[in-house]
Amino acid sequence: MEDLKRHIKETIISSLELEDIRPEDIADGAPLFGEGLGLDSIDALELGVALKKRFGVKFSSESSENRKHFASVDSLAEYISSQTQQ
Repeated sequence: MEDLKRHIKETIISSLELEDIRPEDIADGAPLFGEGLGLDSIDALELGVALKKRFGVKFSSESSENRKHFASVDSLAEYISSQTQQ
């Protein structure tokens, strides 16, 4: 799971072009939106596309679960892990 979290962090950094941030700067349980990493809804769309390309997972734009999945690196890792094991 640690490798998956590292890959997620690398995907966040590269897809959103966060030049001054390294994977180790992003805490696994820290919020990605608002006070945490400070991402916004446009970032969420770009990140969703990048995660789909890298991990083959889909996020429905109509799903109320997306907010939960995108809460932190931990929650993204749980979701991606559950989707890739099916």
